[in-house]
Amino acid sequence: MSGDTAGAAEGSTSGAGLAHRVPDLGALELLLAVARLGSLGRAAREMGITQPAASSRIRSMERQLGVALVDRSPRGSRLTDAGALVTDWARRIVEAAAAFDAGAQALRDRRDSRLRVAASMTIAEYLLPNWLLALRAERPDTAVSLHAGNSAAVAERLLSGDADLGFVEGLAVPAGLDATVIAHDRLIVVTAPGHPWARRRKPLAADELAATPLILRERGSGTRQVLDAALGGLARPLIELSSTTAVKAAAVSGAGPSVLSELAVGEELAARRLVEIPLEGVRLRRDLRAVWPTGHRPVGPARELLALTRGPA
Repeated sequence: MSGDTAGAAEGSTSGAGLAHRVPDLGALELLLAVARLGSLGRAAREMGITQPAASSRIRSMERQLGVALVDRSPRGSRLTDAGALVTDWARRIVEAAAAFDAGAQALRDRRDSRLRVAASMTIAEYLLPNWLLALRAERPDTAVSLHAGNSAAVAERLLSGDADLGFVEGLAVPAGLDATVIAHDRLIVVTAPGHPWARRRKPLAADELAATPLILRERGSGTRQVLDAALGGLARPLIELSSTTAVKAAAVSGAGPSVLSELAVGEELAARRLVEIPLEGVRLRRDLRAVWPTGHRPVGPARELLALTRGPA
């Protein structure tokens, strides 16, 4: 063979990936079992495969390495000299793989030991508690922290790495995040029973709502975004508050009308502390979404919580 040809052959071999030249872990574990048990049949049973499958795997490994590894006879299976040497190497590889597996499991355990959730207010207050209780039943050892804020704050926490999973109520998916719709919500106009709107006989027109100072959430909240977009603009807020609970309490007190999630006011409507004002000319509906950084689909406890959101709340 010429020097050029030999060099080309050597370059071809060295350039091939190890996966094509080194037997897989299952084959190496089988060889170790043959060495320990002195029988291909017993080794196959220990590995949970048939003897023909074990024989085929040994022959495939011998072809791959280019040497005979096992002498087979009616009295059992014996390693060749090359087989004994390969077995010694195989033992080191399997031990290293076991250490690798233990390290990976430790990483998974550390990941699964906590879950950081960020959610906009309506979801945090009215949907997440039941989901988190269900998650705790499945993962009692996972410590869960919840940060409640508006949709913009949720996006910031996810993009900065301070949350593993988020939930938002806005019109669109924030930039840099992937999402899936988990529920739908309806916004309704509410007032205290003593407000003049509670006595009106005709539905409220969309333009009248837009022109009326309302008790509102702060800018950046999903509720505010949906309402502003649906009405094409809003009057200057009567009061601007940073939580759904605070907005609801102000409306119950008679401070003025508000627009809130139907999820948030069911109890107040039933007790007549608030009344719903019929609205015409616009539909105030929105999607509720789970969100996470683009390209990093939830894993571990975050994936399990996401699955729970698709069941009964």
